[in-house]
Amino acid sequence: MINEYEKLLAGLDDVDWAGLSHAYKSAEDVPGHIRALCGSDDEAREQASRRLSNSIFHQGSRYSASPVAVPFLARIAVAGPAAAREDTMWLLTRLAVDWHDEYNVTTGINVAGWRAAAAECGPEECLPWYEEQPAAETDPGRRAELQETRDWVAAGNSPDSRWSALQAYDAVLAELPGLLALLDDDDARLRTRIAYLLAWFPEFSATSLPRLLALAEHDQDPVTAATALLAAGLLGPSSMTEDVAPYLDAADPLMRWAAATALIRLAGLDEAPVGPGLLRRAVTELAAAARHPFDRVTDYCEGDLHAHIERALHALPPGSDPAVVRETLDACLPRVVWDDFGIRARRAIEELFPAPQPHPAPRYADLTTAQQQLLSDLAGHRRAWVIHSSADRLRELGLPHTQEALQTFVCMPRTT
Repeated sequence: MINEYEKLLAGLDDVDWAGLSHAYKSAEDVPGHIRALCGSDDEAREQASRRLSNSIFHQGSRYSASPVAVPFLARIAVAGPAAAREDTMWLLTRLAVDWHDEYNVTTGINVAGWRAAAAECGPEECLPWYEEQPAAETDPGRRAELQETRDWVAAGNSPDSRWSALQAYDAVLAELPGLLALLDDDDARLRTRIAYLLAWFPEFSATSLPRLLALAEHDQDPVTAATALLAAGLLGPSSMTEDVAPYLDAADPLMRWAAATALIRLAGLDEAPVGPGLLRRAVTELAAAARHPFDRVTDYCEGDLHAHIERALHALPPGSDPAVVRETLDACLPRVVWDDFGIRARRAIEELFPAPQPHPAPRYADLTTAQQQLLSDLAGHRRAWVIHSSADRLRELGLPHTQEALQTFVCMPRTT
């Protein structure tokens, strides 16, 4: 351990970690991993980061140890070793909001709805049911399991993921005043991380909105500025329209995309709507981004630009130009470069290849532009399992069904 970081871990050993749980039962290993984040051994630090992600945040699940770890992680994010800070911010963000939670990447988080749902499945609400089950069970082994679960619920836990996730969300919320220091950090990646995190905390918006707008206006890093602008658009009231609209004329297409996406969210609010002319400009800007995507992406929608554009268009209020919307959706359909979950890839295959290919199969050059784009994106996809998840359907259609075969088909050099 590097002594200069000891103060960040004050109180770490005072926690009864053995009495807390994570994905692998007892959380007694958590303080060692947190301490390793502040160490000088790069390999040990990276391993500790992975193990924390796999234990207190396991495939989206949070546990009793998750919110307790948050204050220590927040201190490391603000003042820990440079090599640990960004990864720690990623973990804090995942602990706060993940793909299973009550939020939408184009309309913002519904905290009130999340809190209402979680209140119905908290420990006090669940305990009566778990009190009854052991007595009614005749199998001794099963009864022992139910009794163990009953004791766990009685200790203040809930089996419902919405409740446990909310505990971690609230722990991060409590740390936001200190994390705001990252908005002024010299590292643009950390400024981007905190701007993205703030987008999901409307209860903190009175403090965060002015800071986010200032970051969007003055930050020299385009990804940071665009992230902050869209965060403000996800948090603000409809009156934010006058702050966001000027960015439709920004020189950087990433800023124009962020402004357009924010305006569509603002247009869906109940208050004074965004004018139809402004909304048409926003849709036109999204169409331009879909046709000519930029290399730089934000964290929104897992960095999947085209998926984010699709979601924004589906959130449009009535009255938008259907021809432009349809054209934009068509431009998004074959683009699956950032499709981490494979859902968009499978839908695109079904829509662009509605029937098996004739025999002999056509050459790549004989396919439509959209079909070529889809197969090219699949051939170069960073997640090979996306192709694996669609392999059977590709085979049924008479198309190459492995990444290597796709690369040969589209004449792309194979990845090593």
